[in-house]
Amino acid sequence: MSQRGRRTQEWDVRASTLARNTHNLIRSIVENLTVEPNPSKPFIALSVGDPTTFGNLNPPEQVLQAVRESIELHTSRGYGPAKGHQEAREAVAEYSAHQGNVTAEDVILCSGCSHAIELVISVLADSGQNILVPKPGFMIYKTLAEGLGIVIKYYNLLPDKQWMVDLDDLENQIDEDTAAIIVINPSNPCGSVYNKDHLNDILDIASRNRVPIIADEIYEHFVFSGNEFTAISSLSKDVPVLTCSGLTKRFLVPGWRLGWIIIHDRHNILGKEVRNGLANLATRILGPSTLIQRALPAILKYTPQSFFDEVILFIENQAKMAYEELLRAPGLRPIMPQGAMYMMIEIKISHFPEFKNELQFVERMVSEQSVFCLPGRCFEYPNFMRIVLTVPEDILREACQRLVIFCKEHIDIGEKCKEIDNNIIPVTNETEFICDN
Repeated sequence: MSQRGRRTQEWDVRASTLARNTHNLIRSIVENLTVEPNPSKPFIALSVGDPTTFGNLNPPEQVLQAVRESIELHTSRGYGPAKGHQEAREAVAEYSAHQGNVTAEDVILCSGCSHAIELVISVLADSGQNILVPKPGFMIYKTLAEGLGIVIKYYNLLPDKQWMVDLDDLENQIDEDTAAIIVINPSNPCGSVYNKDHLNDILDIASRNRVPIIADEIYEHFVFSGNEFTAISSLSKDVPVLTCSGLTKRFLVPGWRLGWIIIHDRHNILGKEVRNGLANLATRILGPSTLIQRALPAILKYTPQSFFDEVILFIENQAKMAYEELLRAPGLRPIMPQGAMYMMIEIKISHFPEFKNELQFVERMVSEQSVFCLPGRCFEYPNFMRIVLTVPEDILREACQRLVIFCKEHIDIGEKCKEIDNNIIPVTNETEFICDN
């Protein structure tokens, strides 16, 4: 047998550079936890950002009926255009009028919002360039970018100012290789909602430095009373904005994987190249599910406002309840969110000397109290943890009460008394006895 064309005597099949360099930080941390829950207490996961997990939040009948009707259409069974069916893109354009002047030509349908994020990162940044991501922030950006050789640079959010952007730090991170600024509003994991003045400040920085914005607005309109959602694209005078959103959170159907990109480019700065680039990238999966695309116009048009109002009211009440309960936990500082589905909680780790970091704190909480919260390192933010607010009220209350017990059992007594003296935690007969003795 001829030996020509043989590369080697041994098999050598390796994963690609993209595969080797792709890591999901949250999945990695969660899957490497080895601790077992306390078998005497029901396990409560406050970690999963899926509003359907517990079955207490469901889409309205109008959404389900739209999909039932779509099933009967022969046009819902075949391939669609890579950018999405025209009628579905027109429906998204109409639904997104609050973002500015939007037409169907500005819309690309995607397989969920994470796919939309993948496309906009891929179209704007090359290997060796960087994108600016908020810290704390949703780590899908790191997962999607690093495999492509795109560098993640972080800009700080300010926990003492409702997680507003540290504007000086943001501008200091920009260099000649910066391809885009990521703005997550409302925020995962912080639950912050930025007002118009703050959004204009961010736009001013982007404009001065000629950097486009990727707007992650999957939680658009998901805001609590006293706050107002404003799409950053609606304020931009010259900065190109690629907005990513979808059905996932607001309509409570994350598994349906229907998201979209909306291109906002008032002065044609992106030109044909970026639009064509997004269209080219969309052909890699030939568009999202046509079944859901065909249902999309009815979903967006007929879902009643009362449904959205009820869901937001429930989550806002959950946030208020969790906040009040956790104020009783010595060594913790909950930060009341303004929207979305999450709350960030500071762990004053120096108050718990037996733990070196928040990961050890969270692990012990699982083994003793059977409550799991996402540790801050999942968001590149140590000494914090995130809880999800979409769980049933009784379960969330029980989880918070267990957190209070855990903190009382593990906090350094001296630190506990300082918190009592400073009116950080309430005085009880129990705490008076401990501190007096």
